[in-house]
Amino acid sequence: MATLTAELEADLKRKPHPTPPASFPETNVEQTEDGAFRRQRNWFTAHFGVGPGEFPVEPGRYVLAGNTGCGWNRRQQIVLRLLGLTEAVPFALLTGRDEEGWQIAEHGNSLRRDFGTDRLNDFYRRTDPNFQGRGTSPTVIDTKSGLVVSNNYHLLSYEWETAWASYHKPGAPELYPVPLRQEIDLLNQQIFDDINNGTYKQIFATNLEAARAAKHVFEGRLFDYDFRLASRRYLFGPGITDSDVRLFQTLSSYDRGYRVGIVKLFGEEDTVKLADFPNLWNYARDLFQQGFADEREQYFLGLLPGPSGQYADQGGFGDKSNLPSPAEALKAWQEPAGRDHLTGTPFYSGPGGGGSYERWTFR
Repeated sequence: MATLTAELEADLKRKPHPTPPASFPETNVEQTEDGAFRRQRNWFTAHFGVGPGEFPVEPGRYVLAGNTGCGWNRRQQIVLRLLGLTEAVPFALLTGRDEEGWQIAEHGNSLRRDFGTDRLNDFYRRTDPNFQGRGTSPTVIDTKSGLVVSNNYHLLSYEWETAWASYHKPGAPELYPVPLRQEIDLLNQQIFDDINNGTYKQIFATNLEAARAAKHVFEGRLFDYDFRLASRRYLFGPGITDSDVRLFQTLSSYDRGYRVGIVKLFGEEDTVKLADFPNLWNYARDLFQQGFADEREQYFLGLLPGPSGQYADQGGFGDKSNLPSPAEALKAWQEPAGRDHLTGTPFYSGPGGGGSYERWTFR
């Protein structure tokens, strides 16, 4: 089914007038006293299941509301696609965000018709009148009640991989295998802190030294993963896991997105490119060529034009006029990755080789 449609382009033309990044809570509220970026916690954290307070697993009952330009949301879309759950959990596009929060697209969902609003924050307040902060992409909404199930992007992919297992397509990859769950949990926390959120810790810091510290950690982690992937096709050896999805979400948007903002802080020569890490770059292309970015995601990544022939309005963190053309960038992503021969062990030097490893659990 085509995901890049004329309706999508039409919805984006009706998105709210963009709020200047300088007025985002991320840039002026979610800060520590020393000027480092500390992201807000997620407000809704319910699980799927049959226990108290859990939501029943019912295909077609819930929608995933998110912006495809958002890595936290793209993570969910990749997992749902890999597992064959895209029809069981339909997608509702969040077109843009202003002072009133995210706007829900007119097409592809019935939320506006059924509940009388196209603002995500209204669903948050409907669920909890005491809600404070900002509604986030992604958010899972129960279409029977109009209540928010979860905006906890940290754990949502685990829900699709476990609670929804009976609806996985035949041959779906086991993204969260039981023998590796502790290892995956620990690595995912590291990926979030140092890579996924590491880009924002640089761009949203209000203290240049805080941004510089985050930059050193981010680059050090890229060197670490580059070495890890020299002998492993994927982070845990021969099989794709949830961790690969999380790492890909940042790698896929780094050069044409986050890096532009980091260059503004530290300059072109002092800001790494993905190609500076050959194993990571080959690994990212390997995943890209296995469907980790569908047409809609490539459009939001600035690689494909829409049906009109126009590219998405990238906006974002800075001037993109010096970037390679979309066609050149897409061609680079399509170059053979040459990683088919790699297998490798699932075990690595860290994180979690010792210390409090045994105490880590999410449920």
